[in-house]
Amino acid sequence: NFPLNIDVLVVAALAPILGVVAFWFLQLFCIEIQKRMLSRLRHRHEVFCRFTNYIGILFQAISQALGYTVTRSGIASFQVSVTYEKVEPKKEKEGVFEWISRSFLLFGPFFIPAGLVLLVSYFVIGRGFVFPAPGHFTFIESLTGFWSSLFTFGKEYLSFLLNIDLLNPLHVGFVFVLLFFGLGIRPSYIGQERKEKIDILYDLIHIKDHLVEKPLYILVIVLCLYLFYVLSLFLNNVVYVGLFTIFGWMSLTAIIAILLTFPVLLLIRATDEIRPHWKIIPFLTVVVSYALIRVFFIYFPTKQVERVSLLVMLLSTVLITIFLIKYKRTNRFKTATKMKHMRVADGKKRTSKK
Repeated sequence: NFPLNIDVLVVAALAPILGVVAFWFLQLFCIEIQKRMLSRLRHRHEVFCRFTNYIGILFQAISQALGYTVTRSGIASFQVSVTYEKVEPKKEKEGVFEWISRSFLLFGPFFIPAGLVLLVSYFVIGRGFVFPAPGHFTFIESLTGFWSSLFTFGKEYLSFLLNIDLLNPLHVGFVFVLLFFGLGIRPSYIGQERKEKIDILYDLIHIKDHLVEKPLYILVIVLCLYLFYVLSLFLNNVVYVGLFTIFGWMSLTAIIAILLTFPVLLLIRATDEIRPHWKIIPFLTVVVSYALIRVFFIYFPTKQVERVSLLVMLLSTVLITIFLIKYKRTNRFKTATKMKHMRVADGKKRTSKK
């Protein structure tokens, strides 16, 4: 039983939507930071950056193909390269079907791969998937329930990552899935000449143009969502907030995956300051330090072995990298060309390259 006032009938319906939008913007912000980090690596790690761009274009192509599948347009061709993707439907459909397919292309890369990773997370982590159960369905209560559910999910996710066992193949595989997903949520550019740069403004402008193009479709979607909300009030008040909670989990999964790539990108950037023959040492330190500390704990058991081992691995990698940067730093001003003095017509010395 709850009072049917304006808060319950109208305002509360907006609470989980605002929560999803907030986390989606945070996801966009994290993607933008990651792209700036990748742009600083591109001149030295072109292959790695092209690989991340390929992943992003692949996710975009999969989303577009799924849109054609949902609208029953079929898929005539599916091509993906490092610089572009081409997905063509068997049947060219117009109107609402074309608009839905376009929606999958624009929104899909942010949620579809994240949904797949979220599904894997359910079997690997298995905790934190708690749906809010609002009692009076007010705006504040719905918003609080949404944030509480995402906080519980994020807390369990973080606890898993802090206690991850890198000797467990399942855990190692899951980390690689997160890194693979985190590195390629969105491509950095489209086109061989990289004229079409993909950034936060690119995504927002195209999404805005897509939404204002068909205002009638947006009105129908809003009415359907509101009808779904009203029905959930009387049938099951968890369903409506729970639906948007899943989208919130997807965005949070994407954010965690992106943040997980930051230490990797920073380590790659740091090794650029080290002489070529020593660059491999920080990466070897990651493996060797973890293996040695786990062997040590076999003979000297302690509590929270996984967490302590992870901490030792990170500290060892950071210290070794700092040491190498300090004592084995690349001399960027060193040149292989020798210089010699020569006299010119005015009798003065000039320096020229040999």
